[in-house]
Amino acid sequence: MRFDVITLFPELFAPHLAVGVTRRAFDGPVQVRLWPLRDFAEDAYRRVDDRPYGGGPGMVMLAQPLQRAVAAIRADRGQDRAGAPLVHFTPTGRRLDQALVERLAAGPGALLLCGRYEGVDQRFIDDQVDLELSLGDFVLSGGELPALALLDAVARLQPGVLNDQQSHQQDSFSDGLLEGPHYSRPEVLDTVQGAQPVPPVLLSGHHAQIERWRREQALARTARRRPDLIDAARAAGRLSPADERYLASLGL
Repeated sequence: MRFDVITLFPELFAPHLAVGVTRRAFDGPVQVRLWPLRDFAEDAYRRVDDRPYGGGPGMVMLAQPLQRAVAAIRADRGQDRAGAPLVHFTPTGRRLDQALVERLAAGPGALLLCGRYEGVDQRFIDDQVDLELSLGDFVLSGGELPALALLDAVARLQPGVLNDQQSHQQDSFSDGLLEGPHYSRPEVLDTVQGAQPVPPVLLSGHHAQIERWRREQALARTARRRPDLIDAARAAGRLSPADERYLASLGL
């Protein structure tokens, strides 16, 4: 699997690729190549942006340096457009979610375009971009942080990256719900609200009861914080009769 990143700031990526459990992926099955966009400018000033037609604030990323960068990457990969999608990170894109992460994690990789300034010349987007992604309803200074988020999410799904292969299966969104709470030692914790014990069921050793409790906690948290996910789970048939009875007992 290989990801090629087109960016004006390649130095932002090096620390992330070298630390944490995901470095196991970046040292192994997930190859990341960084392509500084200014290397594909042709004038003496290495210009990759210019003023927008029609006026307005800010600058627009030029299409031609991006065209040259993509052509160089495709040639280096030995793949045409069908071999790996070109992903553009922009606030106007569809929201990145776990289902898409899982799909990309099972594929050959992608080209990642980290936009900057006011955006990218629309003609390049229409001609070359396969998928536009956003992290959410807010604006960042550029696409580097979303690209890092995607790389991290994909890397942790690779075999052998996490110490326990079941870890990601219990993550939020993996089954369409938010993840429930977790507890560790000590058994009783002194807090500003007083002594707080671990829920007794987690100390019971009864695995079926623990599994059901965790499911109910995930259902309750999801229903309160992201009711849209409950609706989606119902529509997809992912809620069992026991799930529905529990939600009904909560008045949800």
